[in-house]
Amino acid sequence: MKTNEAILKRIKEICEEKGNNICKACLNGGKSPSALYDLMKGRTKCPKVTTIKSFCDGAGITLSEFFDRDYFNDLEDDD
Repeated sequence: MKTNEAILKRIKEICEEKGNNICKACLNGGKSPSALYDLMKGRTKCPKVTTIKSFCDGAGITLSEFFDRDYFNDLEDDD
């Protein structure tokens, strides 16, 4: 799995767990959801940590909780 795929997978997991959506989590974290939507559509290849942090803030989790999945330890190169 590539880095972006893992990030998107985790975002979707968190939204399902929290009964939330990307837009609401980003806005609650103080950021526009456009950066994550660009990532989902393949327009962005490298999300900023600050974007992920804002999502996490809005979802009520820490960055550590976000990246606390085994699949982040076995990522392929993003080319």
